[in-house]
Amino acid sequence: MSPHITLEQWRSLIEVVDAGGYAQAAEKLCKSQSAVSYAVQKIESLLGVKAFEIQGRRAILTPTGQMLYRRALALVDEANDLERAAHKLSAGWEAVITIAAEILFPSERLLTCLQRFGQESPGTRVELIESVLGGTSDALLSGNVDLAISPQLPPGFLGNVLMRIRLQAVAHADHPLHHLGRELSYRDLRPYRHVVVRDSGAKRDHRAVSVEVDQRWTVSQVATSIQAVCMGYGFAWLPEEHISEELQTGMLKPLPLREGYTREVPLYLILANPDFAGPGVRRLADILTESVIAKNGNRY
Repeated sequence: MSPHITLEQWRSLIEVVDAGGYAQAAEKLCKSQSAVSYAVQKIESLLGVKAFEIQGRRAILTPTGQMLYRRALALVDEANDLERAAHKLSAGWEAVITIAAEILFPSERLLTCLQRFGQESPGTRVELIESVLGGTSDALLSGNVDLAISPQLPPGFLGNVLMRIRLQAVAHADHPLHHLGRELSYRDLRPYRHVVVRDSGAKRDHRAVSVEVDQRWTVSQVATSIQAVCMGYGFAWLPEEHISEELQTGMLKPLPLREGYTREVPLYLILANPDFAGPGVRRLADILTESVIAKNGNRY
């Protein structure tokens, strides 16, 4: 039968190491020195090992004790995490939160927010749906998400503008459009390939593609469209925050369009069910809002 060593006994062993002795550990744990000594002796007797050697007034770990100490740290940390997770859930924190995020929202910023939320609520799993245009609305309307960052407000939902994404018409520095040496009209774009990102919604609005061209590539990810344009395969309206480095190095250059060279897309932060949103959903929404304010000075 396996030995029964309690967490309190493991904590005593850890504190003897961290504090540098039995007397110091007893003071830290608010226990008698004999109680701490007994806890360590119990571990040693149950496992049939020697964890410490006494050198002068100090308790020094044996090689076996070093292994026990490392494992005990991991065990106690895991137990503490479990207790915190159970406390969060008992307080009404959700076990799982699903968020749909428009891919125009900067992924690095989103992941930073999720990491911060994970530190505050490690017991809550997060499921992220990366969507485009109508795909985010579909996720809300189907009831599959708790929270969304969407460029649209679907019928029956309310939301606040979280931020505005600025799109810039760009092409590779060596693209023929840059060699025309003048302002461009939409008609000038027609002979060249337009790279667009596919609407992930079930009912795609083909009218959203506002430029009539002879060639078009439709891709599923913003990253793919950026790579295609950087390789000189076409032009596109790309989010400035995603291509700041390429613009700075001169790999990509803004197209000198007479009009429509930039576009702004509002991104709304939407709670799927604000009346019944749990504390985890509300906290994640707050973290997202705080992140935008810290970066931009305000939501807009």
